[in-house]
Amino acid sequence: MPVDTKAATDRLLRFLAVEGVTGQEAAIGRELTAALKESGVPAKAIRLDDANTRIPVPTETGNLIVDLPGRGALHNQPSIMFMTHMDTVPLCAGAKPKKSGRKIVNDAKTALGGDNRCGCGVLVTLAAELEKQQLDHPPITLLFCVREESGLYGARHVKLDEFGSPVMAFNYDGGSASNVVIGAVGADRWTVEIFGRASHAGVAPERGISSTMILALALADVKAGGWFGKVVKRKQQGTSNVGPVTGGEGRPAGDATNVVTDYVHVRGESRSHDGKFFKEITKAYKAAFEKAAKKVTNAQGKSGKVKFKAETDYFPFRMKDNLPVVRRAVEAVSAVGGTPNVRTANGGLDANWMVRHGVPTVTFGAGQNEVHTIDEWINLDEYDRACALAVQLATMR
Repeated sequence: MPVDTKAATDRLLRFLAVEGVTGQEAAIGRELTAALKESGVPAKAIRLDDANTRIPVPTETGNLIVDLPGRGALHNQPSIMFMTHMDTVPLCAGAKPKKSGRKIVNDAKTALGGDNRCGCGVLVTLAAELEKQQLDHPPITLLFCVREESGLYGARHVKLDEFGSPVMAFNYDGGSASNVVIGAVGADRWTVEIFGRASHAGVAPERGISSTMILALALADVKAGGWFGKVVKRKQQGTSNVGPVTGGEGRPAGDATNVVTDYVHVRGESRSHDGKFFKEITKAYKAAFEKAAKKVTNAQGKSGKVKFKAETDYFPFRMKDNLPVVRRAVEAVSAVGGTPNVRTANGGLDANWMVRHGVPTVTFGAGQNEVHTIDEWINLDEYDRACALAVQLATMR
């Protein structure tokens, strides 16, 4: 079952040229819909859900869903799902894709958007090849998620009863099409507000309470305790990071060098394959900030205060090697000439939430390289293999 690789590459270039940063997926959703219709998918099979009405941050549109009825000898087999995400990181805005040999590169000083226009290209190519070749296949749902890059929100807020009860799913998001990703980390996303007291730093610094100093002491404590960066405690492992440090809503932390900083807002994350351990990492940060706040006092004996909030972004999972979805994935990779590399990922995937919803999901790559950087490029050999793999997965008996 050969795939029209030229048409697949043309689709990918077409999708890469459409801007669609996270939360602003309406335009790429329209382009995907147009391409699906051109491939023979009837308009009535294409719809948007209302996930955007449940996502807690502004989101232009819901997830794009395509229902492909079963055909031929496989028409009455259990339903399966193929999924990807249609948003990119903001750094991709203004990308200018061009083909260069067996690569797609960027003519602009931005990220390219292969993460995850590659997945979009694979799913539309799958629909096109099933129609063009009139291949037998079970009922298939194609799911294009919104806001993956900013919190896996689209996959988190799907309504599973709208998908025809798929027994398994295949997610496209990564580099090599031979990677069979069967697990991923879980993560907390946390914020802390540090409240101090402003005072003139030259006239009466002793009357102030420095939020900046509370931050410094807390981070020094976290580092000394081995909770920053790569975290290894006993037999448990994880990671943590401190992200933006601001004065809130994009303002700088502090107004001037001659004013004791009275407010700092910090965002960070904790990750681990162990569902309890990333919570332990978060707990260590909370304790460090609370301890530091009590240490920083002014001449009147008043101390700073902190307000720490944490939310689980996604839960870790690790599927068993003998699950039907994993066996199907391994067999399909071998069938298209690849060597299956069964592994887990240290980043969050839409698969985290799909597994949480009860649908076992394997993730494959589709040619992405150097994602989220201005050096991003796409390996067309891997992209072609990912397209062939999707057709193989959809038509296996």
